[in-house]
Parts: sequence; structure tokens; C-alpha cells
Amino acid sequence: MIAVVKVGSSSITGETGELDDDALVKLCNEIAATRERGHEVVLVSSGAIAAGMPALGLTERPTDVGMLQAIAAVGQPRLMERMSAILAGHGLVSGQVLLTAHDFGERDQYLHARATLRRLLDLGVVPVVNENDTVADDEIRYGDNDRLAALVANLVGAEVLVLLTDTAGLFTADPRLDSNASLIEEIVEVDAALEAVAGGAGTQRGSGGMASKLAAAKIAAWSGVRVVIAAAGTAGVVLDAVEGRPVGTAVHPRTDRLPSRKLWIAFARGARGRVVVDSGAVRALCEQNRSLLPAGVTRVEGAFEAGDAIEVVDEHGAPFAKGLTRYSSKGLSAVVGRKTKDLAEGSPHEVVHKDDLVVLP
Repeated sequence: MIAVVKVGSSSITGETGELDDDALVKLCNEIAATRERGHEVVLVSSGAIAAGMPALGLTERPTDVGMLQAIAAVGQPRLMERMSAILAGHGLVSGQVLLTAHDFGERDQYLHARATLRRLLDLGVVPVVNENDTVADDEIRYGDNDRLAALVANLVGAEVLVLLTDTAGLFTADPRLDSNASLIEEIVEVDAALEAVAGGAGTQRGSGGMASKLAAAKIAAWSGVRVVIAAAGTAGVVLDAVEGRPVGTAVHPRTDRLPSRKLWIAFARGARGRVVVDSGAVRALCEQNRSLLPAGVTRVEGAFEAGDAIEVVDEHGAPFAKGLTRYSSKGLSAVVGRKTKDLAEGSPHEVVHKDDLVVLP
């Protein structure tokens, strides 16, 4: 079985931001135990910025992107060096893989990253994946590695994604604020009600919270990957989660999973703009598996080029699909509402072909 294990900054650092060696030892020991049972493991680790802060005498996480990138450059080798040393004590070789949004946004890069990770696993290496925080910008500002871990799970064909955090799983309410909150042990499908329960960010040392983990679980579920959200401090948590024993919150994979390319379109490509469509186009896309034609478009929002990913929204502004456009925003604005027979010769007949379109509930 292939497992992707993601650990957040708050689970491997102390209160003042320094690396917690005991936590790192526990994590690496559990990865080694999981490997001994015959499972392949990819580790997605946050912590580069948290690891770099103490080395630079910083006690509070800055908000300036340039400063965060510089801190990550200091912290990433420190984090990797220690993890590699602990895993080496178990006879395991680790390999660092730094990824950015570009590696998932371009299909060729996406396939190259898949081949690299697959080769590392074939060689018996434990890949340690992180965002390349020294050059990334939006990733540092707006997210952590939860979404990255879900995309990596799809990339390597994992059967399970384990999201380790500093709480026991997803609760019915924020346990920090509500003493009556209870653990949700199983989730069949991630819906709006659950997303509302998830709330916001967790701790100052981490950039994500339960909401980002639930969003990652949704991506993974569409990949057919089982997800477990559990506390990093629980004894034997990694092996228990991988082998299906009750621990934390388990999110069931969907039976109607998306094929790899459509998952890439839906979740790996950032949308550059959006198009508003009429009710007839909504029915054609959702019920008849048709392509989106210029005739169904009523408005174009944002600036994009042909080949970019765009959101498709209904007349009320609710997004229901995403796809790769065959028009630029300027070109599409010129043909909004036109029937195919009225298009100029050589103009694409489809705004988004059905093969490049993903409809999600």
C-alpha cells in the first residue's frame, strides 16, 4: 500500500517555534514501522519557516512574503538534515522533493513530478515533499501543505492520505471553545455543513487549520483515496491509520472518482477567470455531458488566455464546473451569446470542450 503522510508545523515544533526533536523522532520511528510492514510512504512536511525562525532570532511569524521566503531558505535544510539522520538510523534513505504550484499547474511538469516520485519509491527511498517556500509566493501566503499532500496522493496513486495535526480529528464544534464538542469518527462525504464546522486556522505556528484539512480530504476523496485526520502525538497513529484501525476522523473515498486528468484540472490548476452561463448551459453541462458553447455564455470575468483554467458559474454566481478554455477572455467577450453558425471561420466551436471540463457538485 502507498501512503502519503502529512505533518503540520505545529506538530513538529515547540511553543517558541523551534524544532521539537522528540516529535520528529516519533514521526520518523512511525514511518519506519510502517515501512517494515511493507507499505510505501511519502512524507509531506511543513515546518521550513518554523524551523528557520529560531535560527534567525525571530519569535513571531512575519507576514512579508520576501521575509518568509528567506526564513524558509534557512529552515528547510535544518528540517531535512534532522529527518534524514533519524530515518538513516532505521536504515532508510530519504530524498527531498520541493514542489511549487507550477509543478501541478502544467501537465508536463505534473507528469514529470509523478515519474520522479515513483522512481524514488521504486528505489526504496522515503520522499520528503515540501512546497518550495524559497520561491513560492501564494502558497506561503494562503495555504499550507494539506492541499499539496492531497495532490501528491493522487500523483503517486496512494490508497491512503494521513493528515497529522495537533487535535484528535474533526469535531462537531471547536473543542477549544466548546467542551461538549465530540469527535466525528467517520465522514461519508464532505459537504457544506462539515466545511462550516471545520472553522479557521489552528495555531500561530501553522498556516492551516481543520478547514484546509477538510478541503484536502475532499480532493483526495475525488481521487479515490481514503483520508485519516488524526493527532500526531497519538502512539502508533501512522500505522493504525494506514492499516485501517480506528483513529481520528476517517473520510471515505468517493465511488465515482475523477480520472487523473480531470482531477488535475479541478484541483491542481488555479482558475484565471470565470464565465457566467445561462440555465440552458447549466443543464447541458450537468445533465447531458455537453461542451460549453459561446451561445450559453452571458458574461466573462477576469483576464485569461486560451489554455487557462476557468470557473463556470450559474446566473446566481455559484460555481459548478471548471475547465480549460479554448478562448482568451478578450476573444470570448467578442462572441458571448453567439450561436455556432454565427462564429467567424476558424473560431473554436467550444469555449470548453467536454473532455476538458469537470462538473462538481
